Amino acid sequence: MTPAGDVVGRLRDAGLTVATGESLTGGLVSAALVDVPGSSRVVRGGLVAYVSELKAQLLGVDRVLLARGGAVQAEVAAQLATGAARVFGADCGLGTTGVAGPGPDEGHPAGTVFVAASLAGTVRVRRLRLSGTRPLVRRASTAAVLALLVGLLEDREQIASGRSWSR
Repeated sequence: MTPAGDVVGRLRDAGLTVATGESLTGGLVSAALVDVPGSSRVVRGGLVAYVSELKAQLLGVDRVLLARGGAVQAEVAAQLATGAARVFGADCGLGTTGVAGPGPDEGHPAGTVFVAASLAGTVRVRRLRLSGTRPLVRRASTAAVLALLVGLLEDREQIASGRSWSR
């Protein structure tokens, strides 16, 4: 099963929905999800906000945060995820921001990426330091954000089942 197939299956089984707020992935996360048969039951929508102005205007990313530190920050990824969930009325949100390359941007080297997933008030962010071509960085970022959501969903399943675990 693909990472997107795993996400769609888990969301469907849990009766949950997802939305995306993407920057560097430019719609790849949404495309991966909607490639899965049955995704229309769980995918609410997605928004590509490539410029900071639109991240703030459409997804509610804090303008001061963007002005002070630029778009390549953990908190921006978190706000993209929560903003997407809010805008589309979804249970889960996914956010991606970073530098796909080939060169640096905003003082960050190519391959600097932040991905975020939100679910029921919990937001997880992961920083990635990727190497390779621009398409490779974008694909790896897509896989990473989907894996982050799988982790949140697995934790939710563990709690719902009453099983305990340690990390």
